Amino acid sequence: MFGTQDLALFIISGLLLNLAPGPDSLLIMSRSASQGWRAGSAAALGVGAGTFVHIFAAALGLSAVLATSATAFMLVKLAGATYLLYVGVTLLMSKRQPVPEGAAEIGTQEKTPALRYRKIFLQGFLTNVLNPKVAVFFLAFVPQFIAATAPNKALAFIVLGCIFNFNGMLWCHFLAVSSAFASRRVRINKTLALWINRVIGAVFISFGIKLALSDRS
Repeated sequence: MFGTQDLALFIISGLLLNLAPGPDSLLIMSRSASQGWRAGSAAALGVGAGTFVHIFAAALGLSAVLATSATAFMLVKLAGATYLLYVGVTLLMSKRQPVPEGAAEIGTQEKTPALRYRKIFLQGFLTNVLNPKVAVFFLAFVPQFIAATAPNKALAFIVLGCIFNFNGMLWCHFLAVSSAFASRRVRINKTLALWINRVIGAVFISFGIKLALSDRS
């Protein structure tokens, strides 16, 4: 179909790859747990939009530049690492909000400052699109499932990329819903919620450092 091959294997492999934890899934889980599944879905849609950028960039050959140009790869890598560090520091420096006078002290749950869905979408988009390893991944993974005799290899690449992204969105929205459900079932007190934010922030900082120190392999 459209010059693809081993489609079933591609779908299974893509689903397994999406299960691997990373900055995208962590952002979705964090936003969903703190603001509900809609916030998590907004982050997931941002991630999906970023993935589309990688798909079409790779199909048009732009990602090949990242794979072959050390300078281009370094610039995008540093931009992505800087953004991950920014998100991590923001979460790490989060503070407890004062409890309104008259609020119940027992059972009151700490809530992080709510972000607009548009901003959460942008966070998901930038977290994904500023990671050059995603671009290199598409160049390395997707072509294996394009037939050598495909009449239009760019079209085959886009079709496979869209399938991969669709399956990824299913997983990401599952993360959003399940994280929101878990956060409602497990009543998190103020101090614990604050430290969860800080731990997630520290993990984001580690992702940023890892990306900054990584090479193209």
